[in-house]
Amino acid sequence: MIKRLLGSIREYKKESILTPIFIIIEVGMEVLIPLLINWFGGCLQNGDGKGMLIYGLLMVLSAGISLIAGMIAGRTCAKAATGFSKNLRHDMFENVQGFSFANIDKFSTSSLVTRLTTDVNNVQMAYMMIIRTAIRSPLMFIFSVAMSFYISPTLPAIFCVTIPVLAFGIIFIIKNAMPIFKKVFKKYDNLNESVQENIKGMRVVKAYVREDYETKKFKDVSGDLAKDFIKAEKILALNNPLMQFCLNISLLLIAFFGSQIIISQTQNLNVFGLTSLLTYSLQILMSLQMLSMIFVMITLSLESARRIVEVLDEKSTLTNKENAITTVNDGTIEFNNVNFRYYKNAEKNILTNINLKIESGKTVGIIGGTGSGKTSLVNLISRLYDVSEGEVKVGGINVKDYDMEVLREKVAVVLQKNVLFSGTIKENLRWGDNNATDEELIKACKMACAHEFITSFPNGYDTFIEQGGANVSGGQKQRLCIARAILKKPKVIIFDDSTSAVDMKTDAMLRKAIKTELPSVTKIIVAQRIASVQDADVIVVMDGGEIKSVGTHEELLQSSEIYKEVYTSQHKMADFDENGGEN
Repeated sequence: MIKRLLGSIREYKKESILTPIFIIIEVGMEVLIPLLINWFGGCLQNGDGKGMLIYGLLMVLSAGISLIAGMIAGRTCAKAATGFSKNLRHDMFENVQGFSFANIDKFSTSSLVTRLTTDVNNVQMAYMMIIRTAIRSPLMFIFSVAMSFYISPTLPAIFCVTIPVLAFGIIFIIKNAMPIFKKVFKKYDNLNESVQENIKGMRVVKAYVREDYETKKFKDVSGDLAKDFIKAEKILALNNPLMQFCLNISLLLIAFFGSQIIISQTQNLNVFGLTSLLTYSLQILMSLQMLSMIFVMITLSLESARRIVEVLDEKSTLTNKENAITTVNDGTIEFNNVNFRYYKNAEKNILTNINLKIESGKTVGIIGGTGSGKTSLVNLISRLYDVSEGEVKVGGINVKDYDMEVLREKVAVVLQKNVLFSGTIKENLRWGDNNATDEELIKACKMACAHEFITSFPNGYDTFIEQGGANVSGGQKQRLCIARAILKKPKVIIFDDSTSAVDMKTDAMLRKAIKTELPSVTKIIVAQRIASVQDADVIVVMDGGEIKSVGTHEELLQSSEIYKEVYTSQHKMADFDENGGEN
């Protein structure tokens, strides 16, 4: 796991190496200063003015070197840690971009957001401590203990009493606090999920006057998270009093016994030496306190690191073959004995025994009830998922043999859930073709029946679209997404219930324009309304993940009970609406 994370350091290796080097210099100078004070005191007692000047200058020099080394170490440490976190986020995001739909189904959106933000921040803080504090504290401890015994062979024995007490307390704190910290990450996911769901569904919340309910739900999740943090922080709060207790006891004992030694002159110890010992005592215990913080931070970040590596190690279930085909000849589509399930261990298939051939340039309608497998079927064409059994061909070639980028360029999909990104209308449309001219944009929008409402905006095609297309209607959003797909100049274009928010008249105009303007493109229309597919060359009726009937509108009215039932139901509803609610 650690090796996997360290791969994201890359161009910040130099800063990561320089930081410990300057930390060693800083610690060396800090530990040297109390020793120089002791020697300075000896010269003072002996009236050695030259020695006092030398040691005084050495103290100033040591303090200056320590300051400069510390500043450089702080700068390189910050650069290394922030650069590491930047690369880590980039690597995670890049890997997520390569996920198949099956991979995306494995992680919730809120969980990915938490991993890219909170978890990376925890790992960044841990890394910063590792390359700086985790080097500084042990060195400070070892050097200070060694210098203490150099000054006095007996007084540092006091640490043999206080250090075990402090170590035991630190172990107790870590052991009890860490299980609580490990639990909070899933609660972070729940918190993010609550926020995301509420903001995304704000219109529905307000329409059903559920603000109080959503506020209470968020308060409960937030309160649950706060309760765990308070519990953990109460335990961690013991660290500082324990540290102060051990520090004060050590200083008291050293001052008491040191004074006795100075008075009795049983050892070569003076007031300056005692001062140095007190300084070393402070350094020793502070280094232990910092080590305890490091242990807490590293233990906390281990769970974050595991969650990050889980995303980094996730491999796409869809991969390109070597020497993948980069040309799609035409829009012919074939399903040969296709079975499909979303998970290998799923109890039953979503699609069963699918056999279907669609000629290039034809218009094909796919109709069926909710859960009949329509969307699953068309997702296999652009290889958003792989079949469990059988094969899907486009242009006479198995979709697994194509380069996926090429395949998806030539198989345009207007998904059931339409998504627009923040930016101008032009910027959104150019997702279809980044080099499209203004004339091409207008032509595509006219085909999608979007040009008229776009030009009604004050800024026309330069109108800014808010995140998710919040400032346009559902029908307008669908038409913009259709225009975006047309700009790809595909061999196959799939409309997955993508005109559900468009009125019947506009829907008919849109289908007529696309059929006239794109005669060589295979058009697949997934719909709930028979009116959307009745003019198609072929209509496929699905139910329960199986193809029940295939034929034209007239043929299916004679041969398919399902199609006839849906048609009759929708026809009666239309008559009911036209007659103002009368039969």
